[in-house]
Amino acid sequence: MASWNLLPLFHGLLSLILLILLQPASSSGGIHAGVVRKPFREAPAFRNGDSCGPHRIHVAMTLDANYLRGTMAAVLSILQHSTCPESVEFHFLWARYEPEVLSSIKSTFPYLNFNIYRFDSNRVRGKISKSIRQALDQPLNYARIYLADIIPAHVKRVIYLDSDLVVVDDITKLWEVDLEDKVLAAPEYCHANFTNYFTELFWSDPVLSKTFDGRTPCYFNTGVMVVDVEKWREGEYSLKVEEWMGVQKQKRIYHLGSLPPFLLVLAGNIKAVDHRWNQHGLGGDNIEGKCRNLHPGPISLLHWSGKGKPWLRLDSRRPCAVDHLWAPYDLYRSSVHFLEE
Repeated sequence: MASWNLLPLFHGLLSLILLILLQPASSSGGIHAGVVRKPFREAPAFRNGDSCGPHRIHVAMTLDANYLRGTMAAVLSILQHSTCPESVEFHFLWARYEPEVLSSIKSTFPYLNFNIYRFDSNRVRGKISKSIRQALDQPLNYARIYLADIIPAHVKRVIYLDSDLVVVDDITKLWEVDLEDKVLAAPEYCHANFTNYFTELFWSDPVLSKTFDGRTPCYFNTGVMVVDVEKWREGEYSLKVEEWMGVQKQKRIYHLGSLPPFLLVLAGNIKAVDHRWNQHGLGGDNIEGKCRNLHPGPISLLHWSGKGKPWLRLDSRRPCAVDHLWAPYDLYRSSVHFLEE
């Protein structure tokens, strides 16, 4: 009876398995041992309805690898609920060239009308003060201040949106808000305790405490704004916001990132928009990010502002109830999801 030495065969098979596992994905987007070259599914092609004219809706967002999954979901939600999706033009701001981010957008949304602009982080170098959450200290978080300086001069109005939200209504409705003579429109929250957004030092200073004299300031969230960029340029609002950032460097007058200087310049002097356009705070607070419920009333936009982001909580298998409202717009596919399709 012949005897077989199976050890060389075993070693050969093991080497072959390791070779397959370690081989990179092909450029055609194929899979090698569960590695997905294109991490996002291609979105459907959304087309304009018969009533759409030649007008454009300009939407601005920041862009980076850390929040790309959120950006993809936001873009999909806008297109999916828009009567005129081909009329939406996206303006993405990024701090550095990231080829994998660009290729992901192109492959996921082949028909998307978009432009990308570089935000020079040097514009805020030395101006950013440490806040209560590290993510708020990233230079790109301050790009919205310079939006009017970066996008082309022919763009007169823009909707600025954060990357941690989804739109569940036709964005044309937000675009068409009457700004009247205001430079900015956003939902106002006058029931919030406005004094909490600034430090004791601010309110006790005899000069600083008079900042809001003649205004009735209310909190508004800068993650959803309609901006008259022409008025912003003419009024040099970027400089006005920067000046308050300079005060913050000398005296600790607030704890959050780019929001308080916006409030200092514009609170009490914006066009109020219906609350349905920013169901914010779904990410919880900025420290712990605990689950929150929806506020009562109709909803056109869901916003996971705060520490907790829906894609991270879903991946950890410890999602909040509201995170399931974000999940249908998630175009990300892990290798596991891909193999199950």
